[in-house]
Amino acid sequence: MAPNEETDEVWILGATGRIGRAVAARLATRGVTPVLVGRDHERLRKVGADLGLGDGTKTVVAGTAEHIAAAITRERPVVVVNTIGDYAKTAEPIARACMPGGHYVDLAADLAAAGRLLALHDDATTAGSTLVTGGGFGVLATEAVVAKLCEDRPTPDAVRVDALSSVAAEDGVLGTAFAATFVEVLTTGGRDYRNGHLARTRLGANPQHLTLPDGQRVKSAGVPTGELLAAQRASGAPSVTATSALAPASPVVRAVLPALGMLLSVPALGRFAVRRMARTTTKAAPRPRHHSWGHAVVTWSDGTSREGWLRVGDGMEYTADVAAEIALRLARGEAGPGAYTPAAAFGPGLATAAGGDFILD
Repeated sequence: MAPNEETDEVWILGATGRIGRAVAARLATRGVTPVLVGRDHERLRKVGADLGLGDGTKTVVAGTAEHIAAAITRERPVVVVNTIGDYAKTAEPIARACMPGGHYVDLAADLAAAGRLLALHDDATTAGSTLVTGGGFGVLATEAVVAKLCEDRPTPDAVRVDALSSVAAEDGVLGTAFAATFVEVLTTGGRDYRNGHLARTRLGANPQHLTLPDGQRVKSAGVPTGELLAAQRASGAPSVTATSALAPASPVVRAVLPALGMLLSVPALGRFAVRRMARTTTKAAPRPRHHSWGHAVVTWSDGTSREGWLRVGDGMEYTADVAAEIALRLARGEAGPGAYTPAAAFGPGLATAAGGDFILD
């Protein structure tokens, strides 16, 4: 292979983690043998064996975003799927390493990380690369509903989206990816869109008590997520709010969130919190509700309002389905160059292709 010539390889970063393993398994069942990338060769080899990929499965051992970026620059995979987390720090160097010509998808669901990747749009366009952020339940489940509700309609006045995931827990630890994202959300503080611009609001604001289409009930509250950014871009609405079922809905807990966010914004305390939280053990438990739901309410200036839902199963399993579907489409060159959220790159039909069902009024 000539220097810097692209291969047809699809790399899974964080292949020994829960999502990385799941994405690799889905690609393998669809005829793509992924390259497994992680910190530990023996664990990578075991993942390959467990997936039935055979002893010849290619693995790449790289422990930091910088080492991963160097390996990508050297070996030129056609698609890189980033599941390692801490996307506000890892996404940009890895995505840049995919350029020119290579493609990238991550699972970022926090506002800071999604915004930073989307800021690479011009560079990716020039390089002929497609970068997709939010390639999971987070972002797509609500973005796709907004896009469907706004089809063939004028720009609305206001949008609210609610990400209502339901996930079965596994025995293990929370891990650095989740811990870093949680701390990033707390230190960013509350955000919404007012008059077309991001504005500060109280973390945990706009609490919701929602009755789902299947009759179950769920609480959610405002957090600065990638769903907020994607909903504004999909609708063009000047007023956008976003809530998540993962946010504390208790008034007592919501009252202390701003102070906790300020405390963790001290770099040393933030790093300490990530390390401690990452080691927190979890026990296996079934998902708390039958389905995960993406929800949106769109309102126009004439008072017209439309509501819609996307129904999926386990939110984590759906994330793996979405990431694998995006990786396959990127490998086939089905999106134009630039940086996008999932439905912006492939249309809202991506949500159903990955196994979701729309319920629209």
